[in-house]
Amino acid sequence: MKKAVVLIGGKQYVACEKETLRVDLLPAGTKKLETGALLVIDGEKISVGNPEVKGVKVSAEVVEEKVAGDKVRVIRYHSKKRVHKETGHRQKYSVIKITSIA
Repeated sequence: MKKAVVLIGGKQYVACEKETLRVDLLPAGTKKLETGALLVIDGEKISVGNPEVKGVKVSAEVVEEKVAGDKVRVIRYHSKKRVHKETGHRQKYSVIKITSIA
């Protein structure tokens, strides 16, 4: 099974064919994604690029957009002052499916 390390949105992900990945939110209207591979593992053979492996393209399609991640709670607190503030944040993600590593 081929594995590839790809750079999507400034972060590196290990991708396998027919696998789904949760990546940072992609621009609106993106349906297909094609990127180069930084590293390819094909059985015992490993190819490292400089910066990308020549001739290797990783294709993916967007399955879902704006999937909300887990809520992160942030609390500011001052002891003995009766001051506290609580806020929350839910990061938005895109779910992509790797269609081919060719």
